[in-house]
Amino acid sequence: MKSYNQSCALAKTLDLIGDRWTLLIIREMLIRDACRYTDIRNALPGIATNLLADRLRDLERDGIVSREEAAPPVATALFRLTERGRALESAILELGRWGSPLLASRSKTEQLQAHWLVLPLKLYLRDQKPREPKVAINVQSGGEAIAIEASEGRIAVRLGASKSPDVIVKGKPDPILRLFMGRTSLAAAVAEGVQWEGPRAALGRLVSGGV
Repeated sequence: MKSYNQSCALAKTLDLIGDRWTLLIIREMLIRDACRYTDIRNALPGIATNLLADRLRDLERDGIVSREEAAPPVATALFRLTERGRALESAILELGRWGSPLLASRSKTEQLQAHWLVLPLKLYLRDQKPREPKVAINVQSGGEAIAIEASEGRIAVRLGASKSPDVIVKGKPDPILRLFMGRTSLAAAVAEGVQWEGPRAALGRLVSGGV
């Protein structure tokens, strides 16, 4: 990508991360932390392998991504964001907020991979009862596990599972996301195949508008 050649912080930022696919590569590392090349490629259907290699090389050169050779049994290169790269998280979350209305016109051919739920859940979830004891919810969808924990008004969302969850939610990513964002009722989500186990109150603590 050619430089905009402008003495402007936004232009200089776009010089580094404004290429097609670049922010989506960064999204994968925000969600997964350490990523294998195949993790990123599988999450970005349509990207050419040589283009992905070029983007990763550019991001490493610019100090946004670091690369390390993992020891066996992984025995492959792992890519993760540097401190400078992780500083992009708040900007990417806000871009997601800005783009959220565009999802209303989503086509049937567009994918929603389950692990992508991590970022919107980080963005939109609120602890409805911050004075109550810590609560943990495990979401299981599309072969992925997502742990959500609420404690003293703070929300933590990550890939993986809590060891002792209060609630387990299973189903397709679309209705699960709509449920947590308060855009569908629990009954409607269940009708779409969502299953849940655990105290209703614990689930309602994190579902916008309650259940």
